[in-house]
Amino acid sequence: MTTALLRTADELHARVRVGRRAVVMTMGALHEGHATLIRTAREIAGPDGEVVVTVFVNPLQFGKGEDLDRYPRTLDADLKIAEDSGADAVFAPGVEEVYPGGEPQVRISAGPMGERLEGASRPGHFDGMLTVVAKLLHLTRPDVALYGQKDAQQLALIRRMARDLNFGVEIVGVPTVREDDGLALSSRNRYLSPEERRTALTLSRALFAGRDRHAAQEALRARAREVPATHARAEALSAIGESRAAADTHAVAKSRPSPTTAVGGDAAGRPAHTGGPAAVRAAARLVLDDAGRLSPPLTLDYLALVDPSDFTEIEDDFTGEAVLAVAARVGTTRLIDNIPLTFGAAS
Repeated sequence: MTTALLRTADELHARVRVGRRAVVMTMGALHEGHATLIRTAREIAGPDGEVVVTVFVNPLQFGKGEDLDRYPRTLDADLKIAEDSGADAVFAPGVEEVYPGGEPQVRISAGPMGERLEGASRPGHFDGMLTVVAKLLHLTRPDVALYGQKDAQQLALIRRMARDLNFGVEIVGVPTVREDDGLALSSRNRYLSPEERRTALTLSRALFAGRDRHAAQEALRARAREVPATHARAEALSAIGESRAAADTHAVAKSRPSPTTAVGGDAAGRPAHTGGPAAVRAAARLVLDDAGRLSPPLTLDYLALVDPSDFTEIEDDFTGEAVLAVAARVGTTRLIDNIPLTFGAAS
């Protein structure tokens, strides 16, 4: 198949539509993570549908001192990846096509959810992101739009915008794609030197440590549920509780709280209890603390364990889906990563 390159909305609207249109929004510099999104879109659209990939570096979501001018523009290579992955068209408008009157006077506000974590580190970023996503949804008119779960807060905000503002589009999240060593695929990975890349691996290792701690806790709970409700069950619960408490206390004791998030407690500095979310945070924090002493060091921005519905920190008695998220700098490159977890009765 030949993937069409479209520069204007009129060109896109002139295309004959038969089946479902699935859209994948990108800022270009495509990699295997984007290719996975496009292939998933192809499956959803089906053989009679249409897959459109947008390539647009949105100036509204770059803050002062961020890498707008440095951000890679690789349209020829992007076209090849899009075509190989099953895209019917690449919509690559210029700034004047998306913002014909200059920077828009009316924008979408991300609200309180957009001021947390990434929003606190990058003020105004999510307002700019939602504004361009809303515009591109109107310009491309899809039935379904796909986004990567690596940008978990972005995905959550897009879902919230579509729901709160009654966008007639299905929003689909696609799992994070990782390289063989665990590093989450990102267009910014190309900025890393070999030494910086080794340090950057700490982000995924920290998340995996938290995930493993969580899995161990859930396995212990499952074992306790399997023991018959007898005196033996009480003894088993006691033994499991002692074992888990010892491991959790060790992890919490060894962790060192940061100015932004006290892993031995919550973001407000309240004391933590052993087990559950506190132990997951502590296990991840141990890895990140060690990375601060590497050469080059990792500079932590935040480590958070949040409710994906609003990105607030979860409490120790939380049950349900959560996101363990981390952001840090290695050299001049800022990286983010996250993994989903499920706590308690819902797991």
